[in-house]
Amino acid sequence: MAETAEPLRKTPLHGEHLALGARLVPFAGYEMPVQYETGILGEHLWTRSHAGLFDVSHMGQAALVGPDHETTARALEALVPADILNLKPGQQRYSQLLDEAGGILDDLMVTRPANPLQDGELLLVVNASRKEADYDHIAQRLPPGVELRRFNDRALIALQGPKAETVLARRAPDVAALGFMQAMQTMIAGIPAHVSRSGYTGEDGFELSVPAERAVELWRLLLEDDDAKPVGLGARDSLRLEAGLCLYGHDIDTTTSPVEAGLAWSIQKRRRQEGGFPGAARIQQELKDGPARVRVGLRPEGKAPAREGAPIVAADGREVGRVTSGGFGPSVNGPIAMGYVAREVATPGTGLALTVRGRALPATVVPLPFVPHRYKRG
Repeated sequence: MAETAEPLRKTPLHGEHLALGARLVPFAGYEMPVQYETGILGEHLWTRSHAGLFDVSHMGQAALVGPDHETTARALEALVPADILNLKPGQQRYSQLLDEAGGILDDLMVTRPANPLQDGELLLVVNASRKEADYDHIAQRLPPGVELRRFNDRALIALQGPKAETVLARRAPDVAALGFMQAMQTMIAGIPAHVSRSGYTGEDGFELSVPAERAVELWRLLLEDDDAKPVGLGARDSLRLEAGLCLYGHDIDTTTSPVEAGLAWSIQKRRRQEGGFPGAARIQQELKDGPARVRVGLRPEGKAPAREGAPIVAADGREVGRVTSGGFGPSVNGPIAMGYVAREVATPGTGLALTVRGRALPATVVPLPFVPHRYKRG
């Protein structure tokens, strides 16, 4: 007998997406909106000029809980290369779960709660496609006294764009005080929320973690604002590509290290020196000598986009890499791509070719991001 496929899961906002005319697609085991009636191009440009509202409740939310911050931080530092010990209360940090070879099992966000009563807690957000594997990986490697708690009863909503602060501060004025990668617990029109000033579009914005049963209320409240519109996964992908941000399973995975991926900035000085994380010897070597290949931005000539998997060819005909993400960049009005190439051809301005449907399309290595980040620093 043929195996029955697992039914797609639904986020607490599934009914809202249907009511708004969203086109729903399978994504990481969930039925998710890829676009609404405005369409991907319109939603992308709206987020760059106003505020886009995203349902990201499929992401994994959890906490590490221990007796005090140092114990919990050191437990997590055994799995990731970021400096978690020196996280200040109310501060968030981006990092990666690594395997023993220094390959990336997943990337994640780590937050130390601002509330002193949560001193031994670290809040985690992991990718939807990896959350079960991540939770198992973490739980199996925790020392006695530190446990992983899954938050299956919470929703996650992202509000992104230059008008995001205006929209949210109308309902919760205290969020305006947050700088990029800072977080706080607050009330949004009577809804308890954990708010971080972060996101994955390159724009200023917030991620709002709320009880699942209050998600519809918050979603509708924010959409009452003329500056906010719902945005689907299609524009989320084109926004993060323009921002030069990695997508797990495409630009980063177990075959890539953080240094190759251009994520060395997320490994703080103490961890670079001390090591103590999986794959530390390889990563320290790459930090010292440079990796053999690196992730770069690519601007193809013409209008044809290069998709994931397209070979990257040097002027002498050698294949020097592969495209990992590619498509049309609405804000730059042309095709853009990212991929890994041999270090000797990674200098911006280098001419390469992308093989698309058997044809060699000229392309140029360019600095990342394609569109400047507009985060609000503290």
